[in-house]
Amino acid sequence: MKLATWNVNSLTARLQHVLDWLAANPVDVLCLQELKMSDDKFPLEVLKDAGYDSAVFGQKTYNGVAILSRAPVRDVLKNIGGFADDHSRVISGTLDTPAGALRIVNGYFVNGQAPDSEKFVYKMKWLDGLHDWLRQELVAHPNLVLLGDFNVAPEDRDSYDPVGLAGTIHHTPQERAHFNALLQLGLADSFRLFEQPPKSYSWWDYRMLGYQKNRGLRIDHVLVSQPLVPRVKSCVIDRVPRKWEKPSDHAPVIMELAP
Repeated sequence: MKLATWNVNSLTARLQHVLDWLAANPVDVLCLQELKMSDDKFPLEVLKDAGYDSAVFGQKTYNGVAILSRAPVRDVLKNIGGFADDHSRVISGTLDTPAGALRIVNGYFVNGQAPDSEKFVYKMKWLDGLHDWLRQELVAHPNLVLLGDFNVAPEDRDSYDPVGLAGTIHHTPQERAHFNALLQLGLADSFRLFEQPPKSYSWWDYRMLGYQKNRGLRIDHVLVSQPLVPRVKSCVIDRVPRKWEKPSDHAPVIMELAP
């Protein structure tokens, strides 16, 4: 079973990219972030024709998340339980698989803008809410995958310039502490379960030839609960779509689970 996450930075602009990628990479689940469209604009029928049902939590102009799945998604929940939020950032659902129920939590984490901004304060509160809610979710759903755009580079090796960017957004001790707190709940970073090439990133700035110079960050992650760890066969970043014309600034991350 293959699950993927991809911040498409506008599904309106990148729908054909998504369709082309799914045709070449027929994953079982694709979680999208930054749809930048309301639910009524979401291309349900187009994606259904491609073989995918969709659970959608859209928002006009900003944010928006969706779970695309070959199997039906049940018990869909939008946003973080117990945390009031006007932004469409999290969608969760359960898949019935041969190995049992699998809970999918797809998140577009708060960017935070800068460590001295009000948006950073919101990010810290949001991450607190996520942590407290996930503690309960992991009890209710032992087989759980948390994936999406985390807007956190967890370690120095996840940044092209860890010294120059130390303390800046995505690199702050506070953000990294929150990421580690998720791991302490019993989640594992599936990408780091395997030897990976150095300078492996999932996001590159559009400016200053960011992709061409590999000035990137690894901020898109797939975390799995402990019962799933022995089943993780691989986790890779697919850089190919980042080379396409008018790409998203993010690349898909794909994780494979054994049956």
